[in-house]
Amino acid sequence: MKLSPHLSFDGTCQEAFRFYETALGGEIVTMLTYGESPMSTDVKPDWHEKIIHATLMLPDGVLSGADAPPGEYESPQGFQLLYQPETTHESMRVFNALAVAGKIVMPIQRTFWSPCYGALVDKFKVPWEISCESEGA
Repeated sequence: MKLSPHLSFDGTCQEAFRFYETALGGEIVTMLTYGESPMSTDVKPDWHEKIIHATLMLPDGVLSGADAPPGEYESPQGFQLLYQPETTHESMRVFNALAVAGKIVMPIQRTFWSPCYGALVDKFKVPWEISCESEGA
């Protein structure tokens, strides 16, 4: 079984996934708009360029997302996405990239459970925990 997070956005999914593609080092393999889908008649024309499904392939997983239909978006709460790069260097790079225009909850640092851990909420209001797996450079 694979667990794959699916994030909802309030019209910023495309921007968010372009940001995550760079920050996390993945590759966007799907970016389907409402206008390109059978749901094009169910949304107003100004929503046709919003994303109905996006898929970001990461080295060890998949992140999916979409723009919630108008009036249905709810801000994320009660969870964090835990991302675990293999090295402290990559953990710090990812943390710093995700923190741009976001809010740092716990600066990235050594803890008793990880050589490199930090928590933040990115500029799209998505909560993250970054925890490296090893001491590697």
